[in-house]
Parts: sequence; structure tokens; C-alpha cells
Amino acid sequence: MKRRVVVTGLGVCAPNGIGISDFTEAIKKGISGVRYHQELADLNFGCQIAGQPKIPEEMLSTYFSPLQLRDMDATGIMYGMIAGVDAWKDAGLSIMSKDDVDYDSGIIFGTSLLGADKFRKAIYLTDEGRVKRLGSTTVIQTMASGISAYLGGYLGAGNQVTTNSSACTTGTESILMGYDRIANGYSKRMLVGGCNDSGPYIWGGFDAMRVLNKKHNYQPEAGSRPMQTDASGFVPGSGAGALLLESLESALNRGAYIYAEILGGAVNSGGQRQNGSMTAPNSKAVQRCIKDALTNTYVKPEMISTINGHLTATGMCPTEIKNWSTALGLAGKEFPYINSLKSMTGHCLAAAGSIESVAAIIEIEQNMIFGNVNSDDIHQDILDIVDKERIPSKTLYREVDIVAKASFGFGDVNCCMLFKKYLPNKE
Repeated sequence: MKRRVVVTGLGVCAPNGIGISDFTEAIKKGISGVRYHQELADLNFGCQIAGQPKIPEEMLSTYFSPLQLRDMDATGIMYGMIAGVDAWKDAGLSIMSKDDVDYDSGIIFGTSLLGADKFRKAIYLTDEGRVKRLGSTTVIQTMASGISAYLGGYLGAGNQVTTNSSACTTGTESILMGYDRIANGYSKRMLVGGCNDSGPYIWGGFDAMRVLNKKHNYQPEAGSRPMQTDASGFVPGSGAGALLLESLESALNRGAYIYAEILGGAVNSGGQRQNGSMTAPNSKAVQRCIKDALTNTYVKPEMISTINGHLTATGMCPTEIKNWSTALGLAGKEFPYINSLKSMTGHCLAAAGSIESVAAIIEIEQNMIFGNVNSDDIHQDILDIVDKERIPSKTLYREVDIVAKASFGFGDVNCCMLFKKYLPNKE
């Protein structure tokens, strides 16, 4: 029998809030973290707005040594360390001494690309024949596993310490991977999540693909518009989200606070077949992923309180809603409530799934469903499937038992997770 897995710690470094307290207030009040970036305008970007965490300079000294900060260029590592260490401490766990290793705790922390600015400097120095000027931090700040390595060294984690990378599915996939490791008895605790660098070298490719919003450069907070008729591309974002997963037995033994239970989920790929491609999902595979997640967790569609969707504000939003409806067999007023955090943060890429999962856990813990900002003109194809009241524009306070969270990434990859309110009397 698989072990039950619960969430005992949360951490977040998001465009609209750093730390669980500020982030919770932001999503309750519909506060956006999308802002105008003069740097993008100077570089002739079509989209000149983005979601980026505002980190006070003095905050970083809590997470890095002076030596590490002296040559730190990887924003994704900064975001990931803040979220990851905060989640660890939020769970009431201590940092191992330099003489000890915690073999019961592991890390799966994903990313897409780290240290773009660092890598750019390395290329120039190498091309100029000045390899000796690269410094000792080039490799660890540019390797994808740099974030899990930094976190592993800070915490003294001795179980599996690794990095996953599946485009926009990364953050959600890391949670399922950590869940599997604990459920199968390979670890007591897993710190999971995802992070993504910020800046023009990360966002430039998407601007070149013409998938970013170019119409709201002077109205940045109105720019991210999931499910809307006038949605014209996503707003790029960055940050990190982290969850400390733990076996129920371990959590109870140490008297830890339990935010929610992880029921499990499913992951698959559409194979870039049946109208799926590198950038567009195979709808049949998406529907199968959702159905498999419910089957694997013994959850019936009508048990879902709300859906935390992928919903990026591209032309694919109506297709995603149709896929949810088809997979669940629900429509109209029977369809669960649904929201998109991207309306407040932009699309945080590899960090999106983990930041949004933190929001989903907060919904369960606080018994609320956060509203969709910029939702004054919902696409008619969506309203033909879902009753308008199921897409709240303001936060609703009501009992939230089960949240479905899904992410769909470039490469035609999918992940769907089910989170549930923990009930102590049903151990």
C-alpha cells in the first residue's frame, strides 16, 4: 500500500508577492505583479511588460553567503532559493549542521534554463580568449541542476537531489515526481518546485515567436487576459514556487502543520500527433491525462471544488476549457469553478506550475477560490461550455475540498495533479 503524502511547507517568490503572507493577500485581492519594463522597450521588444519578483537587496543575504552573492547572475537560482528555503523552514524543519547529512530528505526542483546572463558573459569572454576570467561560478550557475545543487548544499539533503525540465509543465511535474518518491517509500520528505530566470534573454525567443501580448504596454496590469475575447498572447513572467512534501506518518510523528494532502495525478505526452505539435497540445492526450489523474486518485469529476488551469491567455484557452469539459463530462453550472493565476503573474514558464500549485494549496487551506482579474469579456466559445458564474472575477469564500491543477508544456507534455483538504479524523 502506498504511503499518504501531505504538504507541510510552502514557499513562493512570485511577481505579485514574495513569501506566503504577501502572496496570499495578493491573490485574495487580485493584485497583479505585471509591470512595464523600460529595458524591453529599449531592446525593441514588441511586448514590453512582464511579471518579475521585486526582491529587496538585503533579503538575498539570508539565503546566500557574501562570496556567492559577489558573482551571482542567475535570477532563477535567487528565486528558487528564496522559495525553497522558505518552504523548508515553513514546515518547521531545521538546517542540518555541516557535519551531518539528512538522508531522509530529497529535492526535485525544476527549471527550463538557468543563468542566461551568466552564460552570455561566458560566451563573450571565451570568444575573446579570456577563459581564465570566467570565474568559478559559471558552471554551477548555468547548469540546469544548479538550483537543486544550491538548495541541497544549503539544507544538507541526502536523498535524491535532482532537477526536472519539461517546459511549462516542469513545476507541476516536480510535485508528482516528489509524491511518487514518498508514496513508494523511497523518501520521508521531498522539497519540490520550479523556478525560472527573468530578463530579455529568456523572454526574447517568445517575443520573436509572436506569442506575447503587445497591446497593453501602457496598461501592464491589464495585459494578462486568460479566457478573454481580446486575449492576444501571454505576458512573460518569472519566479519560483516550492512545496515541502512529507509522508503522513512523518508529519504526524513530529506534529507538523498540514496544509493539504496530495492525492496524486498523471503525466503524459501527446507525441506531437493528432493536431498536437511542439507548441500546441494534442487535445486527446490532454483529456487522457486529466482522466488518468482522476482514475489514479479515485476522484470523481463532481468531487472537484475548483480547477487551477494552465490558461495562458493565448488562443488555446477555449480549447483547454473544452478539454476539461470533455474529460470531466461536466458543463454549464455543473462544471467546477475555474481560475488562472496567470491573470495576476503572467506566465512564469517553468515556475508556473509550482507557483500556481502553491496558490491551489492556499485555496484549500483558506477555503477560498481566488478571482480571475481582467475577466470582463469572456470568450464566447468558453461561455458556450461553462456557466459564467464558474469563472469568478473576485475571490469567493466557500468550502474547498479538492483542487485539480494542470499544466501543459511545449513539446506536447501534460501533467495533472489532485490536491485535497486533509481530514485528521480519516487517517
